[in-house]
Amino acid sequence: MGVQETVLMQLRDLILRGEFPPGVRLAEQQLAERLGGSRTPVRAALVTLEQEGLVETNPTGGYVVRQFTSAEVADAIAVRGHLEGMAARLVAEHGVSRQLALDLQSCLDEGDAALAATTLKVSHYARYAAMNDRFHALILEACGNRALQRAVSLNDKLPFAPASAMLPMQGSLALDRDWMLYAHRQHHMLVQALKQGAGARAQALASEHTEVAQFNLRQALERRSESEKSMPAMRLVIGG
Repeated sequence: MGVQETVLMQLRDLILRGEFPPGVRLAEQQLAERLGGSRTPVRAALVTLEQEGLVETNPTGGYVVRQFTSAEVADAIAVRGHLEGMAARLVAEHGVSRQLALDLQSCLDEGDAALAATTLKVSHYARYAAMNDRFHALILEACGNRALQRAVSLNDKLPFAPASAMLPMQGSLALDRDWMLYAHRQHHMLVQALKQGAGARAQALASEHTEVAQFNLRQALERRSESEKSMPAMRLVIGG
């Protein structure tokens, strides 16, 4: 886990919270000052956010926040659930290799360690996010279906669709930690199903896993709705 992952998590969170209205220019230097870092990780994070569909380039070569709706986000998460469910079923049916089992166990151990602290900090979220991305990528790679892999890659270009894009960071830390612990327990159960060759169960677990992201989206919208009552000028278009 490095500075770049931490900055990426923070910028995603700021966009989700509506701190930057659609079309607003994201200045690297100002973002670096706000996050207390340098421009290099900010620049790298903006490139990733463009790939994820959260920002887009403007004619001057900089980045602006893309306009999107809550329905777009919810739909993209739902599609990811179906695609990852299919990938998990294929892995279970093909059988888990010794190397894949070791790699998945490494992810489980890393997630356990990241969530061990009673109070989570940004660094814990970033560490967990890096693990989570690797976990999902391992299963997708192991499924062996290139068409499915391309479909996931295409879906990941939609706002907040990637696996770690909807990790909670903007609410009650105790509640966020509870949901992350729940999500990681699902990781453990999914790995068990994969090893047992239980295709239907693996598919159901992988699909259900995205409900954590849907919950986080609903929570973020509720929190934003409350903040907009006092800061209407900060609104990011994320209504249905």
